[in-house]
Amino acid sequence: MSSFESKLSESVTVAERVAREFASLPQVEAVALSGSRVSEFRDENSDVDLYVYATADIPLDVRVAIAGGAPGAEIGNATWEPGDEWIDAETGVAVDVMYRHMRWIEEQLDRVLVQHEASVGYSTCFWFNVLHSQALFDRAGWFAGLQRRAEQPYPAELRRAIIAKNYPLLRHNQSSYLRQIELAVKRNDPVSVNHRVAALLASYFDVLFAVNEQQHPGEKRLLRHAAGLAKVPREMERQVQEVVAAVGGGEVLARINELIDGLDELLFDPGRLPEIGNFGGGTVV
Repeated sequence: MSSFESKLSESVTVAERVAREFASLPQVEAVALSGSRVSEFRDENSDVDLYVYATADIPLDVRVAIAGGAPGAEIGNATWEPGDEWIDAETGVAVDVMYRHMRWIEEQLDRVLVQHEASVGYSTCFWFNVLHSQALFDRAGWFAGLQRRAEQPYPAELRRAIIAKNYPLLRHNQSSYLRQIELAVKRNDPVSVNHRVAALLASYFDVLFAVNEQQHPGEKRLLRHAAGLAKVPREMERQVQEVVAAVGGGEVLARINELIDGLDELLFDPGRLPEIGNFGGGTVV
């Protein structure tokens, strides 16, 4: 068995053990494994990402006990979602547990699948997360039902809403990211440039995944996910890499314009995409 296969086996064992402990709690309805461990891009450094779906909060002392006294365990994190993180003492596998109320995740699916509501970047990442999770415990089949509901065609209204919200932010609006970056460059404010470039790329990829009627996978391995899309700007990977490399330098504005030019070419080329609407200066899909 290779080192990678051994590490993967250890991760599965840890995930199943932790899932069993949560399954013993009456308020827990389901435990799902997600993240890179169930992705085609997993590697030896991938964490065990567990999502615990419950009807009520789980007391901190119970969560401490499940972490098994792991040194340096962080219990009660709330930076992104309520969660805990620790390193399994026996195997060295990193465990990241996130806690979600069942109704909350149902509302996240409603937001995109029923209300067709876009966000500024990452519009469909929770939808992606549900679709690409593996149930380790599902008390009464609720999570299986949630996944069946998520397995529906990409709504045309959602696609349009995401493009309409995110595309003009790139450089069309007066308060566009490009305009904000131009001002930050003039102020010699590299921290602000970095911050706005990250936001621009979030909206850029939100548009790109929507164009392809694919759920947004989140902020990790975006270029690798995007490489598998059917419709992408011709020089996308190079352009993105050059934008990131130019942050803090004088070429960042030129590289951003080149990146968005490539997206424009994709969106406004009737030979590549059908016309269905107008979004900030042109007719796009």
